[in-house]
Amino acid sequence: MAPADPAETLVRTRAGTVRGTVAAGVHAFRGIPYAQPPTGPLRLCPPRPATPWPGERDATAFGPTAPQPRFPLPPGLDGLYPTVPGDGCLNLNVWTPDPGRAGLPVMVWIHGGGFDGGSSVLYDGSRFARDGVVLVSVNYRLGAEGFLALADATPNLALLDQIAALRWVRANIAAFGGDPGNVTVFGESSGAMCCGTLLAVPAARGLFRRAILQSGAGNLVQTATTARYVGRLLAAALGVRPRRDAIAAVPVERVLGAQHAVMTALASRPDPRRWAGEPGARVTAWQPVIDGEILPGRPLELIRAGAASGIDLLIGTNAEEGRLSLVPFGALDAVTEEQLDTALRLYGLPPGPARHVYRRAAPGASTGDILALLQRDGWYRVPAYRLAEARAAAGEPVHCYEFAWRSPRYGGRLGACHFLEVPFVFDLLDDPRFRALTGDDPPQALADTLHAAWIAFATHGDPGWPRHGLPDRTVRRFGTTPATVRDPDPALRALWDDSVLPR
Repeated sequence: MAPADPAETLVRTRAGTVRGTVAAGVHAFRGIPYAQPPTGPLRLCPPRPATPWPGERDATAFGPTAPQPRFPLPPGLDGLYPTVPGDGCLNLNVWTPDPGRAGLPVMVWIHGGGFDGGSSVLYDGSRFARDGVVLVSVNYRLGAEGFLALADATPNLALLDQIAALRWVRANIAAFGGDPGNVTVFGESSGAMCCGTLLAVPAARGLFRRAILQSGAGNLVQTATTARYVGRLLAAALGVRPRRDAIAAVPVERVLGAQHAVMTALASRPDPRRWAGEPGARVTAWQPVIDGEILPGRPLELIRAGAASGIDLLIGTNAEEGRLSLVPFGALDAVTEEQLDTALRLYGLPPGPARHVYRRAAPGASTGDILALLQRDGWYRVPAYRLAEARAAAGEPVHCYEFAWRSPRYGGRLGACHFLEVPFVFDLLDDPRFRALTGDDPPQALADTLHAAWIAFATHGDPGWPRHGLPDRTVRRFGTTPATVRDPDPALRALWDDSVLPR
């Protein structure tokens, strides 16, 4: 084999040789297929291993991303959903300090985006590689293509894609210098929810040793009955039978349009237990499905019964998650008392007592401020606490965090919103795409601290603060000055004990 160009690097995988790039001492390989393109006869089918190739495969550019709708985002935030056209979306990217090394910790990133958007393209893993980690980021099928449930089709294709990527990691990552026995899956938002769900999926057992869940806890899943109902709505919007072959014959762009029609229909009947859509929250029609086989039950119940035994867990949320869906869209000040009461009732919280508890926890908060906190708790913090408590009660290792640094954007009103921790975790504060969230001068020292904690956890399971246990409920709070706190907001935590959220 001829030597590679000094700015290029070659690695032999099970399917063939890939040619990547080298910059600042980091070897990067982009767009490596871990499965065949899910098109033609393979559309809406479980992933199949990538077809081997002869010679060298170009892995110098990101591969195609999963089909997804165009999201109407405010100026500045529209760069957070980069896409690459093409059919072969089942691909991944690898950054490594040196393919010739051995035994490096491996971190596998599952991107978020509401289960119907997002891609791996936004996340540059070079800083992790710079600091001794082999970083893998994964594309997987989204929306109906990834989560459609039909009577005659395999559900949870997106989860099966992620499992296929993890199997690729187990088989190939040693060639990039990584340790296949020391793999950490991590993700944010719906990516974290997928990671939390994988903790309970039997087919994922043994494919990773640790998990980091950022603003997600495996809490958004649908029963098979609900998922098939959504599938029938999609088929009706397309004017076809609710069968795999009928929907697979429809062009992707038409399916994306029908997804929007389904979400619009469900928005008139908001339900946090099935597809969300309560005031302050979007409809999430596409979710992992409790099908009885791939996902045997609710992740929290399965984890409580020991499904994730032996897997180290780091889990947390941001202090003001809900502000991202309200502030940039000019909706925070438009929230009415009626909308707040509707959201409280949908969550199963008594409006009067709940308002009192929230106003005591956040003196001076407006109605919109309280709705943002309500979304934080219903979607992210309460599910995270319940998963952490289940792990702690079983004597399993779990560490908890809260990201509390407040962004100066939107006149300081954006706060410690959803997704804000991501550029700190990846040490990408210099990436201009994130400046619409972080502002122009975010604290690099905080990024250094958070990034190092994630690497420490992936390396040996200890991020640097005490475990979360009962009754102390220790949480590491990452604000301007990081601090360790015990049982933050116990009154709010107790308020949700009788909510509609699974316990």
